[in-house]
Amino acid sequence: MWRLRYTERESGEIAIIYMGIILGPEHAKFKMQKEKGEVGCYYIGIDVGTASVRAALVDQSGAVVDQAEEAVNIWEPQPDHYEQSSSDIWRACCAVSKKVAQSAGSGQIRGLGFDATCSLVVLDKQFQPLAVNVEGDHNRNVIMWMDHRAGSQVERINRTKHGVLRYVGGVMSVEMQPPKLLWLKENLGRECWEKAGHFFDLPDFLSWKATGSLTRSLCTLVCKWTYSSDGGWDGSFWKEIGLEDIIEDNYSKIGNQVVSPGVSVGNNLTTQAARDLGLPEGIAVAASLIDAHAGGLGVIGADVTGYNLPCENQPITSRLALICGTSSCHMAISEEPLFVPGVWGPYYSAMVPGFWLNEGGQSATGKLIDHVVRGHDGFTELQKKAESSGLHLYAYLNDHLDQIRASRPQDCLTGDLHVWPDFHGNRSPLADLTLKGMVVGLTLSRGLDDLALLYLATVQSIALGTRHILETMKSSGHSTSSLFLCGGLSKNPLFVQMHADITGLPVVLSNEVESVLVGAAILGACASGDFTSIREAMQKMAKVGKIVLPNPEHKRFYENKYQVFLKLYEHQREYQAIMDQC
Repeated sequence: MWRLRYTERESGEIAIIYMGIILGPEHAKFKMQKEKGEVGCYYIGIDVGTASVRAALVDQSGAVVDQAEEAVNIWEPQPDHYEQSSSDIWRACCAVSKKVAQSAGSGQIRGLGFDATCSLVVLDKQFQPLAVNVEGDHNRNVIMWMDHRAGSQVERINRTKHGVLRYVGGVMSVEMQPPKLLWLKENLGRECWEKAGHFFDLPDFLSWKATGSLTRSLCTLVCKWTYSSDGGWDGSFWKEIGLEDIIEDNYSKIGNQVVSPGVSVGNNLTTQAARDLGLPEGIAVAASLIDAHAGGLGVIGADVTGYNLPCENQPITSRLALICGTSSCHMAISEEPLFVPGVWGPYYSAMVPGFWLNEGGQSATGKLIDHVVRGHDGFTELQKKAESSGLHLYAYLNDHLDQIRASRPQDCLTGDLHVWPDFHGNRSPLADLTLKGMVVGLTLSRGLDDLALLYLATVQSIALGTRHILETMKSSGHSTSSLFLCGGLSKNPLFVQMHADITGLPVVLSNEVESVLVGAAILGACASGDFTSIREAMQKMAKVGKIVLPNPEHKRFYENKYQVFLKLYEHQREYQAIMDQC
């Protein structure tokens, strides 16, 4: 079934290949440094994800010394409305920062970097939370990235065909901020819009809380607000979509001071923020990044010398960073602007300074897998067996799939079971909010085997979606030779192997699984002045851990499955056209 192989690197070192994975060497452990009494320099990276906040203490080599996690609340008052609390998020940031800072001991914490989801934070003119809901609950002042309440607003914005849309793949996404702002004005005019003093992307809210500076990151404004890195704001766009009041006071509500990610913000960490976070007062605080972009920084610059990868002798533009968690983002950089239909960008210097960024994505990946598995009749049985075996749910499911494969060695298992994964609309490359999920090949079976096969087909559908994005990027000029994966789903061997097999590309995993946290720490390292540039910090702090190679055995099967995948989209469109005649 799987073969154990060995490979020799150019250095002469022997590495083991097992289940398609090249096991790389471990880097020096922090514990050894402490035992020797060495005092190091460290950076704090804080990552605000969809459901939790994490912090890491990271050393100059990119090793995560310590990390902590704290859950945050999510409210879903009605379908497609997802809200959070900026106060709750800041509370969690402080809790995790205090925990990891203690591990620095006598070492110096030199810089702080934040990344976060691209959610919209609303404050009033006195910088107090302002409700984004009809209930008037001011604690819920954040419209989350995955909130789709502004569907009609984004349709109207896209009908304008304004020139700024060219830089978001031709059509704006409901996940971006202009449609959310328009929804607030049209639905909560008196209650919110007229009282609002400041609209922040969540990453910028965090740097403001830490420094008191209203400076925004180029990353957030370019990627989610239509800011141009060379031309600034385009007033004609805001006027045309009915948000001309945004222009007042020189765009003060959405940001008129903009710097590149990693640049030191304001006057560094304030006295109050230092007390809240448990960090030294006055340390450098970096301009922030969107979470996926931080993951890109933490993984895409790793040195791959000696691993015999195609990208070893190719520029960094041959690498695609895939950050996979609740949703997935596909980050490809280029030296010249490449316009890819249905893919966001090109954005200049939004992730790696000096390069253009295209960002593809899937709106639901980890969330989709959980939805499918937990909603199946066999979930209760799975839960009981996983608990009794002492394994995580998905580790048990992966083992169970191996048992099924062993009993059916000639069967590819999902030849008659196919999934279209857009249960929350399509972000890329079709950029269609109206698309729905599809499953073809269901039976009356309700047992664990049936659940395992549906889980496998769902994971495969996500990987097929990645291939769809890659091929669309390729048709517009991108040339990708390797995938660099990070995020929660990169811990799942099945998810990783399916991406290698279905795209036909080697998958590089970081030595530090939490590459997003390393990316946030890279920002702090740059702000501190310890590195001369983001590029230098990336090369020194990102490390290769494992490499997953494509298994050629089922190449024909996945080629055919990809053709079925594309047919599912065609069929859904045909069904819609028929029903539109009613």
